[in-house]
Amino acid sequence: MNRMNGATNARPGVVNPAAAAAGVSNERRWTIVGLLFTASMINYMDRATISMALPAISHDLGLGPAAKGELLSAFFASYALMQIPIGWCADRFNLKWLYAGMFLLWSLAQGFSGLVASLAALTTCRVILGIGESIYLPGGSKIVSLLFPPAERGLPSGLFDFGTRTGLVIDGILIPWLIVHQGWRRMLMLVGFSALLWLVPWLVIFPSRLRGLNRAPRPAVPKARISFSRAAWALISNRNLMGICLGFFCFDYYWYLLVNWLPDYLVTVRHLTILRAGFYASLPFFVFGISEPVGGWIADRLIHRGMSETRARKGIVTVAFLTGLLLIPAARAESATTAILLIIGGSLVGLATGNLLTILQACAPSDEVGIWTGVENFAGNVAGFIAPLITGFLISWTGSYFPGFALAAVTLVAGLLAYWFIVGELRPSSS
Repeated sequence: MNRMNGATNARPGVVNPAAAAAGVSNERRWTIVGLLFTASMINYMDRATISMALPAISHDLGLGPAAKGELLSAFFASYALMQIPIGWCADRFNLKWLYAGMFLLWSLAQGFSGLVASLAALTTCRVILGIGESIYLPGGSKIVSLLFPPAERGLPSGLFDFGTRTGLVIDGILIPWLIVHQGWRRMLMLVGFSALLWLVPWLVIFPSRLRGLNRAPRPAVPKARISFSRAAWALISNRNLMGICLGFFCFDYYWYLLVNWLPDYLVTVRHLTILRAGFYASLPFFVFGISEPVGGWIADRLIHRGMSETRARKGIVTVAFLTGLLLIPAARAESATTAILLIIGGSLVGLATGNLLTILQACAPSDEVGIWTGVENFAGNVAGFIAPLITGFLISWTGSYFPGFALAAVTLVAGLLAYWFIVGELRPSSS
């Protein structure tokens, strides 16, 4: 069958050469995907607790919209800056211990944030949390690229990232209850320290050495060029990577508006209690999450049926991004029920996620998937840093959430231009 990336379709259940060399069976690699799913779930539970607790924290500390935006952005400063270094590390170091070490760091930062006594200390913990959590996407994407052949990466990529949205669903149900009954400080400690149990199965199941043994021959590269600066140069000089970064920036701007402002919007504008706001906020996140493996699976099936990988993955991304326009009428809806239903419809944007990750894996050299993902996620989390600030400013300036919601929807759809007109055919880059 003709494939635009030049690779042949692998039979379902066939293990990638790197995984086979490391002694990873088909059952074991799917167990690892399950552990990545759980780690992603914990990752987002930890980072999003601050959004669920924002009304209580702002009440205790007397924060206005602009100050709330600054607190929400603190995490993304370190998280974004760590993406390129951690992606570089994911390509070169032992993934078992690298992922475990960063998981330990972020869990401790989350737990200790419940012990602080000031806004400055809480902000510091959020910065450390961002450093630890930086491993989730570059590390997860690198592991999937080693365990699965290209035509089968859509489903596992969507599945492991589905954990992030599952974490938000659990946040919406569990975190408000903990805040009401335990207080926001004790809630942070419980969520952070209990997560350390995840390390036990990870250290038992993940292979001691998993390396990219299926690399294509490439010209020798002087050691001086193998550095963080190389990633910056690749961003400037590689058209595919530039398009991926621009598109992912637009995607994450939309996503982080929902993550950071949806709970507060439901409390302050729709006048829901924190318990009801948490529950109704979890519904869009659930739809977003369940859409991720579905979108990846649909594209995988289309490819196996003969469609080119480029058309299949970009086509699903297009349909998904267009659903984000529903956020605009949601902000104008008269009733809370109508607004929530429209926001749920706009969460079908999740159909794109597994395909966005797989687009990068298809374009990147096999031994640079980690650092490419780091560069991509850096661009996305620049949006995560500025989206809360811009939204907070727009709310303060206009007294309405509508401009912030509309800007996020338009920004998302603009990202399609990058994926269709800058990113080319899905085949590995030679740079």
